[in-house]
Amino acid sequence: MNPKLKNIIRFTIFLGIGIFFIWIFLRNLTTQQKQEIINSMGNANYWWIAMAIPLGILSHFLRAMRWKMLIETMGYKPRNSNMFFAVMIGYFANLALPRLGEVSRCTVLTKYENVPFQKSFGTVITERVLDMMVFILLFFLNLALQAERLSGYIDENIYKPIQAKLHLSYDLSGAFSIMILAFIVICGLIFLVFRKKIIENKFYIKIKNMAIGFVEGMKSLVKVRNQWLFFFYTISIWSLYLLMAYIVFFSIPGSSALGLDAGLAVLVFGSIGIMVVQGGIGIYPAIVAETLVLYGVVSVQGYALGWLIWTSQNVTIVLVGIISLILLPVLNNRKNVEA
Repeated sequence: MNPKLKNIIRFTIFLGIGIFFIWIFLRNLTTQQKQEIINSMGNANYWWIAMAIPLGILSHFLRAMRWKMLIETMGYKPRNSNMFFAVMIGYFANLALPRLGEVSRCTVLTKYENVPFQKSFGTVITERVLDMMVFILLFFLNLALQAERLSGYIDENIYKPIQAKLHLSYDLSGAFSIMILAFIVICGLIFLVFRKKIIENKFYIKIKNMAIGFVEGMKSLVKVRNQWLFFFYTISIWSLYLLMAYIVFFSIPGSSALGLDAGLAVLVFGSIGIMVVQGGIGIYPAIVAETLVLYGVVSVQGYALGWLIWTSQNVTIVLVGIISLILLPVLNNRKNVEA
């Protein structure tokens, strides 16, 4: 298939999935509820949203500096400006197609800093592995903090509706626990019986290679000169992610009284939506709405807030990404002339 046609099809599919999730959320809302979403977004205090934008840009800059530290372990000394431009162009490209951003930012370094593509791409994989580790830690931290709320939500919105439909008299939570345990045991037995065929399977080999890449990526972090600074960058990046979402809470009265625990929940569950659907379009606001229901926020206000957070983050990426595309060749040509 023609690569351009393939990319158009992929983009259309992801856009279609996003539109589908928007339709899923809005289909059961009344006209009044839909109008409330529009009013919440229209009456929001956009000064808070404007304050979130510099935090987002700072997080991207720190990511560029952290990435530079990995590049430097291979003996290269790229300019700070080129690292930042590369990161922003990568984010910009990722809005269109998955994994295009990783390729784009490595291509920038190859062209303007003479860093071989394969080497820079390896550092990007290391970054992804590290961020996935941080995300997993935050995920379980969030589960621990929200255990009581999540338990009540699942019981009210999943177990009880299923019990009512099936006319069951016993508690489904215990039955689901037994089913999960049985599923794990059955999977273990299947692996033992068919382990030879499973080991030769392409999917298993892919997972195994990913695990090997994970280990190798972690080993490469030992080569970083200032590991404390690298650690500081990592913590700062995720702290800024949290703050840039949380600060938008103050733009709507219904969410202005929420604490950082609600911000963490939005960060974690919202990130899952971005992983599932390219850029999180359509699904991110819906996840934010359902997450904030746990904190007593009306779902339509939560949905409006989700769109405000998603829009502010993505508009920033688009604008700074376009500026980076313009400035990258201009500044590098000027530096070459001066040299």
